[in-house]
Amino acid sequence: MARLTPGGEPRGLLHPGFIGAGAALLIAAFLTDTMYYSTALWQWANFSAWLIAAGLVLALVAVVFLVVDLATGRAGKISWLPFALVAAAALLSLVNVFVHSRDAWTSVVPQGFWLSLAVTVLLLIAGLRGWRVTAPGGEP
Repeated sequence: MARLTPGGEPRGLLHPGFIGAGAALLIAAFLTDTMYYSTALWQWANFSAWLIAAGLVLALVAVVFLVVDLATGRAGKISWLPFALVAAAALLSLVNVFVHSRDAWTSVVPQGFWLSLAVTVLLLIAGLRGWRVTAPGGEP
C-alpha cells in the first residue's frame, strides 16, 4: 500500500514523469519518421534514431524509479494493462532503434515508420492514465 504524507495525500511518484518524457521522445520519433517519409531528407532519419535512443534511455531511468517507487512504498500494486502497454512500446522501440541503424531509405521505410506508429499508439493509450503503471494508493 502506498504511504501517505501527514496530510493524508499519497507521496509523489518518481516514475510517471520519466515515462512521460520518454514517451514524448518516442512519439516525436514518429513525427520525424513521417517527415523523412515525405521529404527523403536524411537528417530526419538521424533525428528519429537519436530520439528513439534517448527515449530508450529515459525508459531505463523510468524502470529504475519504478523499482524505487515500489521498494519505498510510494506506489501501489502494478496495473498490468498500462505496464504491458509501456513495456511493449519499449520493446518495439528497441527493435526500432536497430531498424533505424540501417543505411539510407530502408532505415525508416517501411519497417521503421510502422514500428514508430505502433509505439505511438501504444504510448498514447498508456498515457490516458497519466503515465502511471501502478494503482493509486495500493488499489488492485
